[in-house]
Amino acid sequence: MRTIDLNSDLGEGFGPWTMGDDAAMLGLVTSANIACGGHASDPETMFATLRLAADKGVSIGAHPGYNDREGFGRRLIPMTPSEITRMVAAQIGALMGVAALAGTRMSYVKAHGALANHAADTRAAAEALVAAVRAISPALAILAISGTEQEHAARAAGQPVYSEIFADRGYLSTGRLVPRSRPDAMIPDAKAAADRLLGFLDTGLMPVVDGDPIRLDAHSICIHGDSPHAVAMAREIRARLTAAGVTLAAFLA
Repeated sequence: MRTIDLNSDLGEGFGPWTMGDDAAMLGLVTSANIACGGHASDPETMFATLRLAADKGVSIGAHPGYNDREGFGRRLIPMTPSEITRMVAAQIGALMGVAALAGTRMSYVKAHGALANHAADTRAAAEALVAAVRAISPALAILAISGTEQEHAARAAGQPVYSEIFADRGYLSTGRLVPRSRPDAMIPDAKAAADRLLGFLDTGLMPVVDGDPIRLDAHSICIHGDSPHAVAMAREIRARLTAAGVTLAAFLA
C-alpha cells in the first residue's frame, strides 16, 4: 500500500473556546472531519473551519457525535436506533448548510467518539448511522473504523464506505481501540507512531497491546486534532511517510 489519506477531527471548539490548532493541521492532512454541533462546534466555528479546509484543498467530512459537549462526545448516551438516525441526520444537515454558505461541500461522514465506538460494536447503532447518511444522499461516503459493524452495515446497505486506522491510539486484539481510561490508550511519541504506521503499510498488520498483530484494511490514517501533540505528530508522520515513498492523498477525490 503506497497511497494513503491523513485525516483529523477538527472544528472542535465552541464559541470563544478553541480546541487544537486547526490551521496548522489543515496544512498537513488531506481530509478533515469537521464537528457539526453535537459534541462540539457552532455555526461560526463550522464556517471558519470549512473555509480553512477549502482554502487548503482538503477533503471535507461531517463528524457527528452525541449531543454531549460537557463530555466531548466520549460518553455513551442511551438512545434508540431511530433517535440516533435523527440526531446524525440533523448534524450532517447542519454542516451541509454551513458548507453551502462557505462555498464548499462535504463528501463523507465519520462518526465521533462514543458514537463511533458504539456503531463499531453494535449492528443496530451502525445501521442507524448508515440510515441517516443514506437518507441524505446515497452518494455520501462513510469513513469507518476498520473491521467493525459500521463497515459491514454500510456495505450491506450499498453505501460507499472506507476504512481508517489510528496513528495515535493503541489497539486491542479484537481490532477495537484501547479505552481512553487506560494509560496505554494514546501513543504520544510521534516517532513511535510513525514507525508503527510504516510497518503497517508494509505488512497490513497492526500491533496490539494484548497479543499478536492483527490484519486491518486502511484507506485513511486518523491523527486526533485535539491532542497536545497533534501538530508534531502530523508533521512527523507526513515527513516519514513521504520519505518512504508513500503518496498522501484524500481517499475521496
